[in-house]
Amino acid sequence: MRPLTEDDVRSSFVNASPDELRLVSLPHDFVLTDWDHLDFLAWRDPRTRSRGYVIAEIDGEPSGVVLRAADGTSRGRAAMCNLCHTMQPADQVVMYTARKAGEAGAHGDSVGTYICADLSCHETVRLAAPLAPNEVRASVDRKIDGTRRRTEAFVGRVLEAAGVPR
Repeated sequence: MRPLTEDDVRSSFVNASPDELRLVSLPHDFVLTDWDHLDFLAWRDPRTRSRGYVIAEIDGEPSGVVLRAADGTSRGRAAMCNLCHTMQPADQVVMYTARKAGEAGAHGDSVGTYICADLSCHETVRLAAPLAPNEVRASVDRKIDGTRRRTEAFVGRVLEAAGVPR
């Protein structure tokens, strides 16, 4: 991923109002980000835990999405993140929704998916050992590539749903 400034990050969000952009809190370690090793940037808002952010490169340009975490916790045994395809204890996977970009989002339309609660998919797929006893690991490179593609597809769904050019 190409290096981004704070202004680049704020201007990348496709589904945020100007008021929401003022509320965006960057990760505490943003200035230390190793951009050469990132496929996408994702983090939970340090001030408002119900918000999260994902920025992926779509057609070479950063496209950011503001996410909302669902309230409550799951009592199930395990759940799978739809981005990194990693089995996690159920309380570590959360339903995130993103308001669609453009007019559709202004009318309340959104898309959602289950994602690791801490948005650490980028790091999770790089772990050498399986995270769950029944998890079968593909090669790390394939997992990394798959996670990047699924993240870009999710951000793309937010863009395409409103007819925003990509």
